[in-house]
Amino acid sequence: MNREALLRWPFDELEQSYSATDAILYALGLGIGADPTDPNQLRFVYEEGLAALPTMAVIFGYPGLYLREPAADVNWQQMLHGEQSLVLHRPLQPAGRIVSVNRVDDVIDKGAGRGALVYATREQRDAGTGELIATLTSTAFCRADGGFGGPSGPVKQPHPVPTAEPSLSLSTSTLPQAALIYRLSGDFNPIHADPRIAAEGGFSRPVLHGLCTFGIAGYALLGALCRYEPERLRRLEARFSAPVYPGDTITTSIWQEADGRAAYRCSVAARGVVVIDNGYVEFDE
Repeated sequence: MNREALLRWPFDELEQSYSATDAILYALGLGIGADPTDPNQLRFVYEEGLAALPTMAVIFGYPGLYLREPAADVNWQQMLHGEQSLVLHRPLQPAGRIVSVNRVDDVIDKGAGRGALVYATREQRDAGTGELIATLTSTAFCRADGGFGGPSGPVKQPHPVPTAEPSLSLSTSTLPQAALIYRLSGDFNPIHADPRIAAEGGFSRPVLHGLCTFGIAGYALLGALCRYEPERLRRLEARFSAPVYPGDTITTSIWQEADGRAAYRCSVAARGVVVIDNGYVEFDE
């Protein structure tokens, strides 16, 4: 792994325009609209009075598969999306133009046989006004790249999950074709569509995008904690711990904390796995 090259990676500034159709397609990719008579779903998938889901920010400013480039010297076939966070500085509009700037913040060496972590940040601004809209951070877990001689820290500490029973739990069914819809929002990694590629990655069939699971959790939390009002969501953090397969039912368990904060965890009971762990959310009460 070439730590110095990654820290100096020459990301281009990315400007994107998006429309109400893009906002609706993103929501449909999360499975919203399964009940087309539910007003709390309809407001995100119908152009009359359309609202944008806060987690849609994750589809803008994607820097491409730079960790696959030879200069990065990463065993990208063994790379996983480990963590994702989103901070909203203002509500995301259902249509607009966004300028995104990406950077690598640090590369951590966990040691030989333990992998490496690549911490990255993306800032998104309104292309017309320059106003900051969202800040996203992510962690790539490079399973086969530990022991390259880099620093061993600091390592981000996950938000603790309480041991008590959750305050509430919600279950969300995913569609068998969920990954095929979600990929139309811009993530065309074939591991989510091609059974052969998925098998080469060690999966029994194509897996759901981690950021789709992130969005599904975000919608569940938006309903449970924010009365489906997108402007009330401030921060959302997740640690991906196992893949979701299209067709799985995801249970989001929530532990409410003081002052507009909560911990959460997502699991698939039918397979006995936790798929998002150490989740954390901040919202306006």
